[in-house]
Amino acid sequence: MPPELICLLLCTLSAPSLSGGDALLPAPQSISILSTNMKHFLTWSPVIVQGETVRYSVEFQGEYEREYANGSWIPISECSLTTATICNLTEDISASVAYKLRVRAELGATRSQWGTTKGFFNRAMTSLTPPQLRAVADGHHLLVELADMGPSFQFRVLYWRKGQETRVQQKVLREVSSVVHLDTMEAGAEYCVKAQTHVQAINRSSSFSPTQCVRAQGDKSMWLVTALIASAGFAVAVLTLPLLAWKISKIFQYSCCPAAVLPDTLKESEPPTQLILRGREEAEQCDLMVVVMPSEEALQLWIQKALQSSPENQQPLCSSFLHPIKSK
Repeated sequence: MPPELICLLLCTLSAPSLSGGDALLPAPQSISILSTNMKHFLTWSPVIVQGETVRYSVEFQGEYEREYANGSWIPISECSLTTATICNLTEDISASVAYKLRVRAELGATRSQWGTTKGFFNRAMTSLTPPQLRAVADGHHLLVELADMGPSFQFRVLYWRKGQETRVQQKVLREVSSVVHLDTMEAGAEYCVKAQTHVQAINRSSSFSPTQCVRAQGDKSMWLVTALIASAGFAVAVLTLPLLAWKISKIFQYSCCPAAVLPDTLKESEPPTQLILRGREEAEQCDLMVVVMPSEEALQLWIQKALQSSPENQQPLCSSFLHPIKSK
């Protein structure tokens, strides 16, 4: 047999079968697992064939399949002959054991080699994020709203009165409704809240959410009483301040410049004009007799007579110490 025929026969026998076609499609690359909050996804880069639609199939292998089922693989029905380049593994990764995953491309009857993840994946490796939280003050009630993250999650909520961080209280929520009541707040006080998630199945917790603070409503009745008292005090102050200022000015006036008070005996009981007229009438009724006497005695006698006699019974001064001369 010629050497050329032998070479052609050997090349034909060693060439891959077109019916299997396994060497015609490249295996998917960049296979990775994205896992956040107990939701697991397998992703890979697409296999490009011009003018054709490539489909993909995914399989997994757990600890049981490796050790007790002869290394068998289990297909994921949701990701069989899919055109997407992502596969949701959440329902299939149901135990905290090491998993291997693989994906292959298919085009008609042609299939690629399997592309397998590097290393193992355990659901305990999932990334846990803080919960979405909103603190609410409803009157004197401290409420919190938490986004539902699934049945695997619990929430550890810490809350305290602002300024009393050493007296933190906590509440563990295993079932989340739309709104959860935490505590009754004091009127006008400010309270703060933060929370973290916890997954009992993997015994891990997330970091805490940012702290949110809300203020309780003030006591309206106390506010009204305070306003009334303040208004009454203002009104009293407006009314009493002028009187008080006037009184203080009088006190200073009497202290610095006291008024001289005359004795009653030196006060005029009648107007000066009446005294002048009366003096003229008395002068006409009597003849004056000049008696020369010392000035001290005359002044003493006049003061004594003035103190002993009242205004209505006063006699003419001339009749007191002057002797009238009767006409013949």
